[in-house]
Amino acid sequence: MRVFYSPRYYAEIGEGHIFPIRKFEFVRDRLLKEGTLAPADLIEPQPAATVDVLLVHTEDYVTRLRAGALTEREIRRLGLPWSKSLVRRSFLAVSGTIGAARAALDEGIGANLAGGTHHAFPDRGEGFCVFNDVAIAIRVLRRDGLVRRAGVVDCDVHQGNGTAVIFAEDEDTFTFSMHGAKNYPLFKARSTLDVELPDKTGDKDYLRALEQHLPQVFASKPQIVFYLAGADPFERDKLGRLALSMEGLRARDVFVLREAKRRGVPVVTVMSGGYAANIEDTVEIHCNTIRAARNVFDGLEC
Repeated sequence: MRVFYSPRYYAEIGEGHIFPIRKFEFVRDRLLKEGTLAPADLIEPQPAATVDVLLVHTEDYVTRLRAGALTEREIRRLGLPWSKSLVRRSFLAVSGTIGAARAALDEGIGANLAGGTHHAFPDRGEGFCVFNDVAIAIRVLRRDGLVRRAGVVDCDVHQGNGTAVIFAEDEDTFTFSMHGAKNYPLFKARSTLDVELPDKTGDKDYLRALEQHLPQVFASKPQIVFYLAGADPFERDKLGRLALSMEGLRARDVFVLREAKRRGVPVVTVMSGGYAANIEDTVEIHCNTIRAARNVFDGLEC
């Protein structure tokens, strides 16, 4: 199993920011320490090529982002302070998802220890999301003749509005978002399939809804699926509003990954959001996704 990670997934965003920028490093460290991953499993990406990013994002946005020329309103909407390290990590995270997608096509599974930045639109970033890595990866694979049909299984607690808009007219991409009905963003875009959940939804109802609706993604016959395994539906997440336990989130991961494997559809995992009061909880949830991927594809989760 090839897992993409760079120490430069870290960016300077200021102490005390609600976005837990150190989680990427902590997830890597825990998975290595416990032996779920070996050093040889980790691949460090190089920054994504600008030509790849421009398959989704406008040249004006990319140019002004690089130059530090975003407006104050754009910075507020993004929710992260601009820095050279933020630009660098954004290009690296996109490359990690592209690499994980290529690995999935080769081996059935691939993972990026970042990514899932689903609030990024072609001409702007939003909600801590600079580039839409999953959308870029899908278009790179298509350009290179590797796939035509793709599926996005977005289980972050917030609707994947940027992804929905990017693929709104694309019949070959099935966008599925299961999220909190009353959570950010206030105005939702329209995915191929949106499943909106009430506040305080717990394990049983969440997993029932997932079991009911996930088959529609696979009915579209995707040649690859991108799984946004958000940690923020967790009951103690500061931005979540749902009430899943850690075990419920693990069961979610196993179900999605098992269904992909059972159907022979390559799957890419990306991390998406997670804002637990204790960062250790967010780290453990993200680690559980990689553990589940390893177990499912090693035949240990049936």
